[in-house]
Amino acid sequence: MASLRALECLVAVADTGSITRAARLLHSSQPAISHQLAGLEREARTELLRREPRGVKLTPAGRAAVVDARRAIEAAASAVRSARAVGEATGGALRLACAQSLTVPLLAPVIRDWHRRQPEVAISLRESAVPGELFGFIEADEADVVLVPGPVAERFTSTVVAEEEIVLTAPKDHRLAEQSSVKLGDLDGERLIHFAPDNGLGSWLDWSLSRAGVRPEPVMRTSVTTAAPQLAAAGLGAAVTPVSAVSAGFLGAVRSFSPRWTRQLVAVTPGGADPLATRFIANLRARGVRVPRDVQAQLTKAR
Repeated sequence: MASLRALECLVAVADTGSITRAARLLHSSQPAISHQLAGLEREARTELLRREPRGVKLTPAGRAAVVDARRAIEAAASAVRSARAVGEATGGALRLACAQSLTVPLLAPVIRDWHRRQPEVAISLRESAVPGELFGFIEADEADVVLVPGPVAERFTSTVVAEEEIVLTAPKDHRLAEQSSVKLGDLDGERLIHFAPDNGLGSWLDWSLSRAGVRPEPVMRTSVTTAAPQLAAAGLGAAVTPVSAVSAGFLGAVRSFSPRWTRQLVAVTPGGADPLATRFIANLRARGVRVPRDVQAQLTKAR
């Protein structure tokens, strides 16, 4: 296969019309250029250049070859530029995956900033409410960064990017809404909006409540995390969700637990994160989870 250097020599000779000038252009020697061209002609099995008293001219075969030689040189240069851009976190592609409930409060603001400041980076996003599926994206090399609630198994490389509060949502006239904060024991026997089996929050909530010896009464289940607070506000019961699931303009009551209940959000990467992933994770950590002002006002006032 022709070397890139031999193709550069062919293009330089075509552009300058002289092996001597081509050698000067490529900061090489005349014998070295002639050696590269001879090897290229042997591989092509035909003459590419015709030596004349005033220099060299391309043969028809040479003219055909130089067209593709230019493309090959540009492709090689493009490959280097692309690799450098990724290495410097200024270009390339970043594949993200996240727990369904984290897209808007955690990822969206950072992705928006990247679209504005680093438009050369192509960002793709996959969502799921099933932790096993999200980890599968990493194991199958289908994602560069996966955002999930912690903790994460030690076989994965993870970085804590934020901490968010777990809250109770309920209708404003609910008995628990009269309290400034709620204890887990208050949920014993309480009518609760729960999560469907295909939402990982369901098993997490069951485990958390069981560990506290609390047995609420599930009245319905939803697969959509952000639907639980809305169903609670509509009067169907109370709901326990991350605060990120409570949207701005929420019509129900939002209360903290006592003691305050939080969970960590982590970025999972396949081994050492590449420069693009590293910068994105740093941006996530800097921004954190933003809570709507009206929701934060409820939590602050209740305290």
